[in-house]
Amino acid sequence: MVDVLVIGGGNAALCAALMAREAGASVLLLEASPREWRGGNTQHTRNLRCMHDGPQDVLVDAYPEEEYWQDLLKVTGGQTDEKLARLVIRASSNCRDWMRRHGVHFQPPLSGALHVARTNAFFMGGGKALVNAYYRSAEALGVQIRYNAPVDAIELDGERFVAARIGDERIAARSCVLAAGGFESNRAWLREAWGQVNGEWVADNFLIRGTRFNMGVLLKFMIKAGADAIGDPSQSHCVAIDARAPLYDGGICTRVDCVSLGVVLNRNAERFYDEGEDFWPKRYAIWGRLVAQQPGQIGYSIIDSKAIGRFMPPVFPGIQADTLAELAQATGLDVPTFVRTIETYNAACRVGTFDHAVLDDCHTEGIAPAKSHWARPIDTPPFYAYALRPGITFTYLGLKTNEQAAVHFDGKPSPNLFVAGEMMAGNVLGKGYTAGVGMSIGTAFGRIAGTQAARSAGQPATTSHGVSHAVA
Repeated sequence: MVDVLVIGGGNAALCAALMAREAGASVLLLEASPREWRGGNTQHTRNLRCMHDGPQDVLVDAYPEEEYWQDLLKVTGGQTDEKLARLVIRASSNCRDWMRRHGVHFQPPLSGALHVARTNAFFMGGGKALVNAYYRSAEALGVQIRYNAPVDAIELDGERFVAARIGDERIAARSCVLAAGGFESNRAWLREAWGQVNGEWVADNFLIRGTRFNMGVLLKFMIKAGADAIGDPSQSHCVAIDARAPLYDGGICTRVDCVSLGVVLNRNAERFYDEGEDFWPKRYAIWGRLVAQQPGQIGYSIIDSKAIGRFMPPVFPGIQADTLAELAQATGLDVPTFVRTIETYNAACRVGTFDHAVLDDCHTEGIAPAKSHWARPIDTPPFYAYALRPGITFTYLGLKTNEQAAVHFDGKPSPNLFVAGEMMAGNVLGKGYTAGVGMSIGTAFGRIAGTQAARSAGQPATTSHGVSHAVA
């Protein structure tokens, strides 16, 4: 019997396994995917949002706790547990040295990297390199790792973990960390969460930006077993991505980042939201849900040549035309309505000093929805269109937890069952998103869960990395 069983193979699971092993516990990690697809959604990440009170290695200026908290409060609309959120924020300030000890390298953000040079630390080689570094470190430390090991049931004795099951196989452990992700790959569950509009399942037009292996089997089992749940099943990290993206694992390269530089139209060739409401890193993750609420769950980002070179180019080129009418025709939208919408927007633009790096004074007047910033007429050919679909990265329905990362049953924390990552992110993310915070949550709670699991298994918890917590 091992001391600590970790179920999952992404960032949170790996942080938990490493912390538990550093504390002296024997650790077995079960990853549902084959080795070549290991790492869950972490393989698609690029950075970690970090609190810091002054310039630090790859981070410029300062990003203090209160500003981080206000950013999170704004995007979640207050649907967040402040105590747990501030725990994540503070933990983000002191984790990078620990990450480096396990082989993670950081780099300054590239020029034009979505205004996040001050707030986010970028991984050299992206999330895949981070995943590989953590697995190498785990193997070197003696963590046992099994691939193709999807856990489908948990054996409980009241609130206490006893064993996990993979089909007929039973795996006992003294303590356990659940870090097996959400249910974004489970189309049936997405259908149930989003329902129907005009007799059509909304979720059938969704693409899965993240891993294909997050079916939510363990999450559903735990909820049915009486674990306390938190979050709205329809809420998720949902990004507007290129409609031509693959069904699974499109990752960052399928995101369309020119929204704030133009306008977005629905299938009826009408605008439906303020494209310049705030900086793109604070708003990109609302656009998937906005598109999901439009007819046919499709939108069209429209720009002109003035925008080219000002955003990260997606993997697919946009549809190009020399006139607005030709662009409308090429996208299949009603030509007169399309042209009228763009011309009305153009006439409403009040162009001041355009600066995409600040909340500038270029705005619209007299139209709804307004465009608050970066509003310039779309009048310089060639014109471009990108068809958009909702791209689900991870879902927010999860298990309720506390500062010790314990799973709760009727409000009572388990003494030896813990949760981290996407399976509990809904405690902090009731809705919305801001770049890099998912990795902050997974890193903070993965480290806490691993520490607590080792302690629960009878190992002395480490205090050397700023993540020491008393058991509730």
